[in-house]
Amino acid sequence: MRTLTVDDRRSVVNMMLRILDKIDPEGEHIGTTDPEKALKVIREKEVTAVYVDVEMPKINGIELARMMQEVKPETNIIFITGYQEYMPDAFELYASGYLMKPVDEDDVRKSLEHLRYKGEPIKTSAVRVQCFGNFEVFVGNTPMLFHRSKSKELFAYLIDRKGAACTNDMIIGNLWGDKPLTESLKSLQRTVISEMIKDFEQANIEGLFSKSKNGISVNTDMVDCDYYKYLDGDEKAIRRFKGEYMTQYEFAEETRNNLLKNY
Repeated sequence: MRTLTVDDRRSVVNMMLRILDKIDPEGEHIGTTDPEKALKVIREKEVTAVYVDVEMPKINGIELARMMQEVKPETNIIFITGYQEYMPDAFELYASGYLMKPVDEDDVRKSLEHLRYKGEPIKTSAVRVQCFGNFEVFVGNTPMLFHRSKSKELFAYLIDRKGAACTNDMIIGNLWGDKPLTESLKSLQRTVISEMIKDFEQANIEGLFSKSKNGISVNTDMVDCDYYKYLDGDEKAIRRFKGEYMTQYEFAEETRNNLLKNY
């Protein structure tokens, strides 16, 4: 699921993000202290639930919730406050919940179980890729089975290239840079590409690659990737980066160094 938390205190936002990450570790949980940014998220994304602090200095949560529901009427608003006198206003807006501070994990979990508007489930990519730390690949929640370690390394290289076409020469140079270029090596490279594609087909994943006579690229729209989310400014992905990126692969060093410049 995707949630949004709006509170003028960053400590409360961070607390809610920790709780939501624990409840739904695979979801996208966005937090902000800026009401304008919150409205922008509502306009641009499908959000499962919005947690709004009632008492905020620039604009109170009741008014912000009204503005959100003008943009998307079936928005699940869950108010957070220390004062019960706001409850009538919350009911007037057909809020999905009302949590009294201090909020705990059980409160949040129950609020998500009793949303007023169920909506359509948020679609997730079939292929999930972990770049931070060791490189790992999952289909659904199951680790991807690669019959060759080089096939997994090749897929990591394509992910690192972010959908850009990779020529055969580029692949050989990055995956077998210490080997002399021979016909045998070229044949091995073609085999690794073929078997990588076959591995995904056996996992019922088709259309993931665009292949030409001289190269191959990955369709990034079919991939849920922490690195890509990081580049898009996703707060959860930013928190997950601890300075490690595809640690088992030498070709990833350049990207790793670029990430560390902003770490």
